[in-house]
Amino acid sequence: MAFWSSIIGCAAAIRDFFAPRYRPERHYMRGPGPACARQRDVVSTGARITFN
Repeated sequence: MAFWSSIIGCAAAIRDFFAPRYRPERHYMRGPGPACARQRDVVSTGARITFN
């Protein structure tokens, strides 16, 4: 039984290497948005932003 479980584990590792499973965090988590960029610009320049 241990032999077959190691064969199955090896096959799963090879499959994941060539055809990885879907990972949503790679598609939906893209980093900070434009609001963070505006804040960073305000802090670095010392300017004030007013919103209408």
